[in-house]
Amino acid sequence: MNILVTGGCGFIGTNFIYFMLHENSHVIVNLDKLTYAGNPENLISVEERYGGKNYFFEKGDICDRETVQNILNKYDIDIIVNFAAESHADRSISAPDQFIDSNIHGTYTLLEMARKSGIKKFVQISSDEVYGSLGSEGVFQENSALAPNSPYAASKASADLLCRSFYKSYNLPVSTIRCSNNYGPFQFPEKLVPLTFLRAREDRSVPVYGDGSNIRDWIYVSDNCRGIYLCIEKGRPGAVYNLGGDAEYKNLDVVKKILDVMGKSHKLIKFIQDRPGHDHRYAIDHSLAAKELGFKPGVRFTEGLELTINWYLKNEEWVDGIKSKESSELMQSWYR
Repeated sequence: MNILVTGGCGFIGTNFIYFMLHENSHVIVNLDKLTYAGNPENLISVEERYGGKNYFFEKGDICDRETVQNILNKYDIDIIVNFAAESHADRSISAPDQFIDSNIHGTYTLLEMARKSGIKKFVQISSDEVYGSLGSEGVFQENSALAPNSPYAASKASADLLCRSFYKSYNLPVSTIRCSNNYGPFQFPEKLVPLTFLRAREDRSVPVYGDGSNIRDWIYVSDNCRGIYLCIEKGRPGAVYNLGGDAEYKNLDVVKKILDVMGKSHKLIKFIQDRPGHDHRYAIDHSLAAKELGFKPGVRFTEGLELTINWYLKNEEWVDGIKSKESSELMQSWYR
């Protein structure tokens, strides 16, 4: 198969490319605009080993119809996996325009070009944030109401509905993945796990929104990538699949676990003003993906944290390089 991966220089896209090239012999074309969170250095080893054979990079914007169409034709693309998105809820609150443009208009452009090109499968990578917030009980299922609470989440929900409409109206074979919080190698430091690591490494304060009681379900990125691949292989057109890690933790407890793995004091924790519309709890029911795709998370959360921290420690050159992209504003916030 010839697969177009959009946003492949971002966190999950990078890990997916490594997963696909390690496990399979497909041709991967990576289309990335290279915004602040897109780092081509993530894929240097891929370029060295597979470049010009099974891996090709194209710099461009998914909103540009001509660019997308040229790539689909040039590489005879069979499948599109759309990771490309602005993904930080805090940024969406202060500057929503780029989220609307990339996440909605960009997805529409890809869908339209896929329809005209006869793409065999389109996999949209979404988020559990489209469901909004849960109370202390219950879980998100694929038929849960969409109730996004940030411009980011609203833009992803809008893109999901566009995907549904293209399946219903044009019979485009679209499947949608809604995953819980990913963590692992190559994650940009505006997110909780890498931000905590970077600041703790230098014995700087680690910011925690509110009282840290907000709850997230966590999935190790390789488990998510495997679920996406299973969706390519087995996913029903028009279906939505939740992917979760069976790992619900309070944000404060996650920070403490990271500090414990690093041997750092909990005194580094600094509680800061909560952000607007901060969802209280996410929890994923992935039983449909288990039944239809054979998906099951394989990495326990504590194990995944240790793998992630050890990766950062062994890749200090990458860590120091990514630090140069940080801003003082970024380091005063954290992840979604």
